[in-house]
Amino acid sequence: MNSAVPEALLQRYNIPVPRYTSYPTVPHWQDGLDVNRWQSLVNERLTESGSREGISLYIHLPFCESLCTYCGCNKKISVSHHVEDRYILAVLKEWQLYRSQMPEKPILRELHLGGGTPTFFSPENLELLLIPILDDVIIHEEHTFSFEGHPNNTTKEHLQKLYNLGFRRVSYGVQDLDPEVQRVINRIQPFENVKRAVEDAREIGYTSVNFDLIYGLPLQTHASMQQTLEQSLTLAPDRIAFYSYAHVPWTSKAQRLFDENDLPPASLKMELYQAAKACFVQHGYTDIGMDHFALPDEALYEAWEQGRLHRNFMGYTEQQTGMLLGLGVSAISDTGNAYAQNEKNLQDYYRQLEADRLPVTKGYFLDEEDKSFKQYILDISCRGKTVLREADKASMEEFTLPELAELQRNGLINWEDDNVKLTETGRHFIRNVCRAFDLHLLRALSSNAAPAFSKAV
Repeated sequence: MNSAVPEALLQRYNIPVPRYTSYPTVPHWQDGLDVNRWQSLVNERLTESGSREGISLYIHLPFCESLCTYCGCNKKISVSHHVEDRYILAVLKEWQLYRSQMPEKPILRELHLGGGTPTFFSPENLELLLIPILDDVIIHEEHTFSFEGHPNNTTKEHLQKLYNLGFRRVSYGVQDLDPEVQRVINRIQPFENVKRAVEDAREIGYTSVNFDLIYGLPLQTHASMQQTLEQSLTLAPDRIAFYSYAHVPWTSKAQRLFDENDLPPASLKMELYQAAKACFVQHGYTDIGMDHFALPDEALYEAWEQGRLHRNFMGYTEQQTGMLLGLGVSAISDTGNAYAQNEKNLQDYYRQLEADRLPVTKGYFLDEEDKSFKQYILDISCRGKTVLREADKASMEEFTLPELAELQRNGLINWEDDNVKLTETGRHFIRNVCRAFDLHLLRALSSNAAPAFSKAV
């Protein structure tokens, strides 16, 4: 068992901090993105990436049959499955708008279906969505295709259809297995459903079955978390994403539906995390970065061990493509030097496509300083260390260097010469260490104009 994190550190570092799936983070992006400039950068990057390592493709499927009150994702609640047809046509239209500007077929290396609930869609409709795209690309021989599945509605037919299309990884949203916690977050999901979904995937031939678990949910206790861990680990998931619940009721209004007094305090959240981490390690998992644990034969573990782990809007990945193209409502694209986010409102998304326009609505074009500090944040979050570059020292003088000095005084990093490395304690506060390189946030804080984020613990 890890030693307890001192209460003074929890008090000092349990502050609002981004999760750093991008830098600069989304609140610093601009509305009214220059679509022509964006399209030009996409074409440049697709030409470069398509001829070498390939591209990543993310497809956002937003529909859910019921509302999980903890969820901060962009979703649309519907019990009618007639919505699938129009959405599929819209995503394929968006793909064609991008594809028509490409000089040649892109090489597809990574594909992920997220949501919402991708398995809200029927197996046949997922096939109708994916086949036109897969027929229009060159699939890299080392491709990784994955999707997020809800254990309650991921059928054997879903798994088989997607397997036939090249999918080998499924991530199940388990979250918590305690009936009282499930009741208050409105996600009733018996363990038997999770077990069936896992066994079906492995029987069909999926090589990686992953679980998403959350700590810090309302009514969670040591006993209830231990029960969730014990049940989950009997199924030996290949990878576990153990997320801290992000309480952001100002953007996710459904989070106001439960009593905030039922949320564990920061000290209990940290105890839950540490107890779970010790349990994962005892079962052969390795802590490979912010919130993620993997078994030694998992591809993500190998990437971490070899120093080639990457992080983007899909989370941690072993693929490092130069282009992530996001399709669907609210989806985000990343060219490496620019970001763009699609319309977040479904009807606005449809209207843009019906007018033959890319549905991007906000984004950001990185300057040289942004690119450099983005790399520092990637280094810390993916490798736990970084090296300060002389060319960046002037930009670091006012904010980053004082932040690093304080992090070292508090035992979160070792900083010698230009080498910065997380300590064991610092691994509990990766987001805080990344924050030291977030010039946009630190400058905003100095002018009392910082955006709101969930707390670090």
